[in-house]
Amino acid sequence: MTTLLDSYREHIVNAHKQPLFLLLVGFITSFVFIRFSVRMIRAQVRWWPGNVTPGGLHIHHMVFGLGFLLLGGIGVFATYGGQPWMDWFGLAFGIGCGLVLDEFALILHLDDVYWSEQGRKSVDAVIIGILFTSLLLVGYVPLGVVPGEETRWGLVTIISVNCLASVVTLFKGKVWTGLLGIMVPGLSWIGAIRLARPSSPWARWRYTERPRRRARALRRERLLHRRADRARTWLFDLIAGAPDKVPANHPAAHRVAERMSARATAHLDAHAARALARRQARLADRRSAAATPGRPAGTADQDAAAAGPTRSRQAQQRRRTIRAGRSRAVAVTPTGLETRPARHPRLRPHTRRIGR
Repeated sequence: MTTLLDSYREHIVNAHKQPLFLLLVGFITSFVFIRFSVRMIRAQVRWWPGNVTPGGLHIHHMVFGLGFLLLGGIGVFATYGGQPWMDWFGLAFGIGCGLVLDEFALILHLDDVYWSEQGRKSVDAVIIGILFTSLLLVGYVPLGVVPGEETRWGLVTIISVNCLASVVTLFKGKVWTGLLGIMVPGLSWIGAIRLARPSSPWARWRYTERPRRRARALRRERLLHRRADRARTWLFDLIAGAPDKVPANHPAAHRVAERMSARATAHLDAHAARALARRQARLADRRSAAATPGRPAGTADQDAAAAGPTRSRQAQQRRRTIRAGRSRAVAVTPTGLETRPARHPRLRPHTRRIGR
């Protein structure tokens, strides 16, 4: 313990890195705590407090993170960076970073995608932030520049080439290699030389007219990158929890809802479908009767003409009864004329002229 404290004083306190160290501690602590909290809420554990919902409004922890960021940033300027305020405000700023970046995907998509595949961008942002802060703490600075050294043309050339290589690496779809290459010169050069990922902008621009190179990129994606993606997915599931298979706002959920709505509409239109089936059956009976051999040529037409007025009056009576809000049952007299109730004055007798 004594050796550990001596190392802390030598490498952190004496090197004036204690505010940055406390910022990193607050960053990691807030991220671990909030991920533990949301996983307990997702598991519906009874002893955990749950979401903050005053008045039914769900307040995301990003809101609290913004408060910590404002407290840390404004506090440093207000106290002119003096001790011990600098340490405390650095800790508050780190807590705010962890809470805000944990919902980075919500800010990016302007939608609650916390437990979906898009929500993995939040974990990427948190890991990149922790990694950069750690590199700054151990002595690395962006682009390899050491403060106080005399600027030389060789150093400027190396920095420029490194920046160009990092940009090319990012366009090739290698996010981690490109970002780490900013801090560690030479790493992005390897990423810029190697093949791009098939789904990257570089592949769409450069590999469209080069089928062999695109085939090599696809083969490498299947062999290497998918294994790395599976390991990365397993690690992220361990850290942040597995995402939902079909989130609430996924297009598949919309398709299921549309199918359910279509089934409900079809159920409501069942009466119309049955009426159409009855009409088709009657038409088929007429055609079969007309095609029956041994009957006189005009028999089917005479039967249809005789049954036509009665069926027409029955159909009209059904329509009028439905409009009046009564039952669809129709009483037919032996003579073929329907009974019309007197309490509905709108149901007037109606005759239809049959063809001459």
